[in-house]
Amino acid sequence: MDYRKLLLISLGTGSAKVEERYAAKRASKWGVLGWLLSGGSTPLVDVFMQSSAEMVDIHISVVFQEALRSESNYLQIEDDTLSGTVSSIDVSTKDNLQDLVKRGDQLLKKPVSRVNLETGAFETVGNGEGTNEDALKRSAKLLSHERRLHESRSPHVKTPRKH
Repeated sequence: MDYRKLLLISLGTGSAKVEERYAAKRASKWGVLGWLLSGGSTPLVDVFMQSSAEMVDIHISVVFQEALRSESNYLQIEDDTLSGTVSSIDVSTKDNLQDLVKRGDQLLKKPVSRVNLETGAFETVGNGEGTNEDALKRSAKLLSHERRLHESRSPHVKTPRKH
């Protein structure tokens, strides 16, 4: 199998980064209970979840950038700047859903970004990959081509007869 043909698209949940929710100065004074429950949230669980998600992104980025040398085959679209009601998964009002659609449209217009393996920071890619929308269109075109190729080789797919 040619692993360079792998294509991975990761769509984030839009949750805010942990470091924006917990100030180091305040957290340094927490005891065990403060780490378990603080201000209606669970800091310890939040930190573990965020770090786990970031480690997955780092590992996948290493695989696509270093091992496979096909970094453009891994597209991650994430908005970690959401706050307030728009970041809540349980607020399904018409206004909130419209705000989410607007955020989605804005994300499509943003330039493709990728993890810099030297710094661990998410950075805009300057190699002509364009916007997230451009990258998604390229991916869709690639997938469509691969499907047609697969169908043309498969004995199980019937081709329509021409009259």
